[in-house]
Amino acid sequence: MAKTALLLIDIQNDYFPEGKFPLAGIEAAAVQAARLLAIARDKGLAVVHVRHEAPEADAGFFGNGTEGARIHPLVAPREGEPVIVKQKVNSFLNTDLDDVLKREGVSDLVIVGAMSHMCVDAATRAALDLGYGATVVQDATATRDLSFAGADVPAAQVQTAMLAALAFAGADIVPATQVASDWSA
Repeated sequence: MAKTALLLIDIQNDYFPEGKFPLAGIEAAAVQAARLLAIARDKGLAVVHVRHEAPEADAGFFGNGTEGARIHPLVAPREGEPVIVKQKVNSFLNTDLDDVLKREGVSDLVIVGAMSHMCVDAATRAALDLGYGATVVQDATATRDLSFAGADVPAAQVQTAMLAALAFAGADIVPATQVASDWSA
């Protein structure tokens, strides 16, 4: 029987408007993530938090030991919920995330967090490579505007492209209302 875990990736203070590296839509995404977190806790589902932290305190964002590197209060971990600290984009790389999930008997991940085009993308693809089922909650993820070769790409287009690519790679892409409904059934 499938066992699901909610994986919250990098919902950290520096990504919010008052932080060092704000994302478009992070506040709305965090509210949806918090809603799913409350349901997951109520249903006794496994919950795993991921937090990115640069090795030095004076990093551009997520500096070691800074307030900006802390998980945002909306989705703060409770005692006993694992917190994976990473220094790479991929939440599985050089961490014990896979071991934690295997110990819990997890087969399927519901993924929320930031940034859609970086850490959410990398973790989702790694999860699929490792044999996990992966569901990305489209309105509980956030990203930012990007530029390439003189072209500006608005965050909404980055988000759409990333979610389309993840769907093509085999992830399920759903709104928070669908996950909430499935979990509340």
